[in-house]
Amino acid sequence: MSEGLWTVTIDRPDKANSLTGAMLEELADIADRAGRDGARALILTGRGKVFSAGADLDEARAGLATSPVWERLSGAIAALPCLTIAALNGTLAGGAFGMALACDLRLAVPEAKFFYPVMKLGFLPQPSDPARLMRLVGPARAKMILMAGVRASAAEAMDWGLVDQVVAADDLMATAQTLASDARGATADHVAAIKAMLA
Repeated sequence: MSEGLWTVTIDRPDKANSLTGAMLEELADIADRAGRDGARALILTGRGKVFSAGADLDEARAGLATSPVWERLSGAIAALPCLTIAALNGTLAGGAFGMALACDLRLAVPEAKFFYPVMKLGFLPQPSDPARLMRLVGPARAKMILMAGVRASAAEAMDWGLVDQVVAADDLMATAQTLASDARGATADHVAAIKAMLA
């Protein structure tokens, strides 16, 4: 946290930043706190070469894949009155889509892949994800991702509107911070007012 900018990093690179229930709860708590504490911008990123592979496999088999905590997290991010940026340092997969879709902007490194294999795995996507995905990419491409199991490259994701900018890994965080700079320089109320006008 620095002068209104919150940076949240998923830090489990040895497991492809796969998410446990405790991690999801912590991320949702951080998002709630950022909203209460007057954050003007929040950047969400990951450590290593994968943003997140989705649910931890052991916990997914034990029920995490269908837990309401995923929706709690994406809802907390979507409800933030500040500018939210997903700085995708690598592949975005499965349930991790929810938190990125809930952000206002998405940046990705050229090596990133995007896939959400709910059809193959026999799960439903998080309840709010299909609508958010369709708003960005349209119904047909949403079906390509959720029903046909397409793995989109970063270039395809940008062409479709899923990603707003493709940025070299070395420049990813600096670019995200630059995009957050105007919001950081404003009051929290001003940021929230403009975001509300764009809802």
